[in-house]
Amino acid sequence: MKQAETEEGTRPGTTSAEAARIAELEHEVRELRRANKILKSAASFFAAELDRPSR
Repeated sequence: MKQAETEEGTRPGTTSAEAARIAELEHEVRELRRANKILKSAASFFAAELDRPSR
């Protein structure tokens, strides 16, 4: 009953659609943070390669 009232807008709270969107965005944030971590590691690796003397 409470959820139905929330969905209709007569009761304050998060609707099912909003909750789904929030979950989707949180998942995307986790993926982007993981990708940033990988890219930072790769950048550090290649920067170290440039600092090494050439043969």
